[in-house]
Amino acid sequence: MIKRFKEKKGVIYNPYIGFTSFQHFRGEELYSDCVTGRSSGVASCETENYECYPVPAGVEEKGREQGYYPDNTVAYIRILWKEFEPKPGEYNYAFIESILAKAKAKGQTVMFRLMPHSTCARDDVPDWLKELMLCPARPAGMRVKDSPTDPRYLKLFGQAIEKLGERFDQDPTLDCVDVALGGAWGEGSQSFPEEDMKALMDIYVRVFPNTKLIGQFANVNMLNYISEKRTIGWRADGTGSPKHMNEIFPARFPLIKKEIWKTAPVSFESYWWISEWYRQGWDIDNIIEKTLEWHISTFNTKSFPIQYALKDKIERWLEKMGYRFVIREIEYPETVNAGAIAQISLKIENKGVAPIYNKLPLKLRFKGEKQAFEFVTDADITKWLPGEHTEMIEAALPENMPAGNYEIACAIGGGEYPIVQIAIEAENDEGFYSLAKIEIKE
Repeated sequence: MIKRFKEKKGVIYNPYIGFTSFQHFRGEELYSDCVTGRSSGVASCETENYECYPVPAGVEEKGREQGYYPDNTVAYIRILWKEFEPKPGEYNYAFIESILAKAKAKGQTVMFRLMPHSTCARDDVPDWLKELMLCPARPAGMRVKDSPTDPRYLKLFGQAIEKLGERFDQDPTLDCVDVALGGAWGEGSQSFPEEDMKALMDIYVRVFPNTKLIGQFANVNMLNYISEKRTIGWRADGTGSPKHMNEIFPARFPLIKKEIWKTAPVSFESYWWISEWYRQGWDIDNIIEKTLEWHISTFNTKSFPIQYALKDKIERWLEKMGYRFVIREIEYPETVNAGAIAQISLKIENKGVAPIYNKLPLKLRFKGEKQAFEFVTDADITKWLPGEHTEMIEAALPENMPAGNYEIACAIGGGEYPIVQIAIEAENDEGFYSLAKIEIKE
């Protein structure tokens, strides 16, 4: 028997993909919109106010009165080293635990970066580090990116990364770690000895074996070095800026040794924020198409409101961003005996621009009048690149399975894993999509 399905249209807010909340969690306030100083090319506000978690006191957050922001299943949180290690060797694990708990309560996973410092005095390196070594001054009103040049600096920061990984690598809510190096925000905007940089990168590889890593697209050497040891995705700042979209990004692609998007996520972060793209008159349709061409999974526009006039464009973007699974048809036997093998074929299309990078289980359920039997298949859904796929499933039915009529249903995830919504028009029972009817005989 063969049964085909209609695709469900519209945005689906699935795990690990889409817009991110930034320094906020799902449904919380948005920053108030901010107009940039066009003449200088930089924001006319102190952008440091938007860079760290928690949000500094006094920062205005009236964005939900000013515009639109899509729902999101990923929280992108950046914190400062001094918040995690306020005293040497003393680690504020409770602070990280509170972040993960808030995200979990909101149905989100976390993309996380521990930053050594920002560019202003308020968000500098830990005070105890200043007692150990010479640290750059950050006078009021100036944006000083430099880090200490003392060789102990990266080693001590690496120890904090090590403790972070040892404690939280096994937590499924911490889905992705953004690799921070030296320089402001940990974005590697400063030269350090190559062996010291490699030693720091090796720490990430060693202490986060179960957590996805992403790294700065600007730092091709880092991406190539880590990719020889494990999978790593990339995160590109500056998205939207015509110079980045047309010159900087295209020039970097040939320098990356591996086709990263097939095994690890691609994330973009906006130059300024989308509301400013709109005011600058940038070609938003072109920006969207290029990020899709480059296999985007997540996008961070920094929890700033977006003009309602752009909502249709944003939602068309979200329909293709990351993965989008559609079951096209199921082929199955009309009847099968208890104790036999039920051979099921699923034809699945990924209509997104990227695979899923988390090995969630693909499950089948046979549900009768009195009892249900669940089977976890051996399908590896991370292999579902954009395009069509066929999964041949052999479900070994129990010999004591009562005779009768059963519903075959399919689910991705569930239990200890997030549930992935499948884009088909079918009844959905807690993540299980009804696919067909089958008769079990004695």
